[in-house]
Formats: sequence, C-alpha cells, structure tokens
Amino acid sequence: MRLIKLKEVIQKTSLGHSSIYKFIAEGTFPKQVSLGAKSVAWLESEVDDWIIERLEERG
Repeated sequence: MRLIKLKEVIQKTSLGHSSIYKFIAEGTFPKQVSLGAKSVAWLESEVDDWIIERLEERG
C-alpha cells in the first residue's frame, strides 16, 4: 500500500488540481486521506483503479 501526494496524482492522471478536486466533490474520483493538519495524500491503488476504469469506458 502506497500513499501519493497531489503532484504525483497530477502526473499519473494528467489532470489539473482543480479538476481532481471537482471530481472528488462529484464523487467520481477517490477521496484523499488526511495525513495531518495541512497534508493529504491518495491511495495509489485507488488512483490506478480510477485510471483503469477510464480506459475500460473507452471500449
């Protein structure tokens, strides 16, 4: 299990930070995990699963 920061999420998905947070608010992107008062990260496997779902949607 690996946690990744926003910079790596952006690199993996090619999305901007605004789009990532918009998709989280819509419930279509994995939620971040709070690591402390001002620090968050994402579970890499959940981000990878989201990418795989996008690939499957294209048929």
